[in-house]
Amino acid sequence: DESAFGEIGRSCHGLVPLPVAERAGLVFGSVRPDAWFDTDAWLGGYERVLAEHRFGDCRLVGRQRVAGPNWKLAYDGYLDFYHLPVLHRNTFGPDYNNKAIYDAWGPHQRLTQPDDRIVVLDGQPEDEWPHEAMLGGVWTIFPHVSVASFDAGGRLYMVSQLLPGPDPGSSVTVQNFLATFEPTPETSELIDTRMAFLLGVVRDEDYATGLGIQKALRTGARDHVLFGRNEGGGQRFHRWVEQLVTTEDPDLPALIHGAEEFHQP
Repeated sequence: DESAFGEIGRSCHGLVPLPVAERAGLVFGSVRPDAWFDTDAWLGGYERVLAEHRFGDCRLVGRQRVAGPNWKLAYDGYLDFYHLPVLHRNTFGPDYNNKAIYDAWGPHQRLTQPDDRIVVLDGQPEDEWPHEAMLGGVWTIFPHVSVASFDAGGRLYMVSQLLPGPDPGSSVTVQNFLATFEPTPETSELIDTRMAFLLGVVRDEDYATGLGIQKALRTGARDHVLFGRNEGGGQRFHRWVEQLVTTEDPDLPALIHGAEEFHQP
């Protein structure tokens, strides 16, 4: 009610602008108005690979939230397949082995498994390889995003964002579901079923275990966690976290490019 409130300069009193950028159909941003980031330097070419998923053509078909342990501990579960046959033995684990192949673009990683279905492509010209066959596995965007895909009457992506909670021992994961197709009543039911299944897997298996680990760490009985040789994703992730937390170099893109060969299979 401007007649009672008084005249104001609307251009000076709107919402606070936040820094954002779009790459590969995904929006990157910060909740700090004064933050500055170089998206291209941070992704270091990884956006060209992410673009193959064609997120910009997807439709948001669902979103749900999961409470979990400290975000770094929760993220460990997205970075290896070692735990699948055991931790997920009552859901989908028996369908997978515990080996992983890691490809890295700086701190960003892709996890795949040795897959005999790829062998049939040997000898075929690369331009004849099915596009979908090249996009399997789990794709992570450092430091807190994981992308996995599933079948739900079409290709369905789960883009998980791990966000810090109100205290160091908690986090909130936002599961965003993107479909490459226009949902129908039949596929919508499949999407709902898949979302409910993934919520249960992450909440009741992954994060329930993580919360138990968090409780044990809180006792202070141990001051470190040991990663095995089959947990290369967690090893690389925590090396990057420690490096960025402890560095006094404000030029993080230079640190990323200089710390290791940028693409390291």
